[in-house]
Amino acid sequence: MSQTWIISGPPGCGKTSWILNTFKNHSGNCGYVRLGGYSEINLEQAINSKIDFAFLKDQIPNLLDLSSSKLPLEVEKENILIIIEFPQFFIPKFQGISGIDLRVIKELEIYNLQPNKYLHFGRDLELPIKDTLDFKAIESCSIDLKKNIWDPASLNTFWFELVNGAYGDVYRAKALMNLPDGRYILFNWILTQKGSQYQTLNQVAPLNGRPERHSEIVIQGKNLNFQLIKSTINNCLLSDAVLEHHQATLRNSQLQTSRN
Repeated sequence: MSQTWIISGPPGCGKTSWILNTFKNHSGNCGYVRLGGYSEINLEQAINSKIDFAFLKDQIPNLLDLSSSKLPLEVEKENILIIIEFPQFFIPKFQGISGIDLRVIKELEIYNLQPNKYLHFGRDLELPIKDTLDFKAIESCSIDLKKNIWDPASLNTFWFELVNGAYGDVYRAKALMNLPDGRYILFNWILTQKGSQYQTLNQVAPLNGRPERHSEIVIQGKNLNFQLIKSTINNCLLSDAVLEHHQATLRNSQLQTSRN
């Protein structure tokens, strides 16, 4: 029989990593939905980012995206685990299913999902609490970067400046970036951890233009200079001519290697 869980918590607490490990330990099919969350006074939720699903799908190719389609009838009664990821700043007032925000219940009707388990970071002992922060105020900036490719040196400089306060007090930063050699890299930073985490994903784009896959950066913090962030990012992205030069060089190098 299927299981449907809601996993909630504040930014950067480790929701997606926990969900990935849980899916990997599940013997049956897995399905995923990410809800956008609700902004509160002085607490701005990030836009419903697709970074988490893109990362999870890369790691678990058979993962079902239940936000875009209903559960297939052939797997509806199988051993499927459905996890709903829900960003939420505050600890729910009630334990278990009774603590689910009524707005979430209403939203899940769209997907025909009824949760039978609810866990929240900072409340339930089944979840780690190391990176669970109690936010009093937070701003959010989300930038869609689909089809954009970064100059690697500029990307390294921008990310270093970003997490070290050049554009405001960043508490949380997460991104999927395209590089000219076809790599697809997850960038992850949270105030409570030492340094940034980087992970090269399994997908490699062909060296013939701009990839269609999802690319985005989400930044959360205080006193963020959104205009400076956006203008700096624009200066770090490759033009068509520069991108073709990079890719042509790489294609020629690969060709020479295959001949030797």
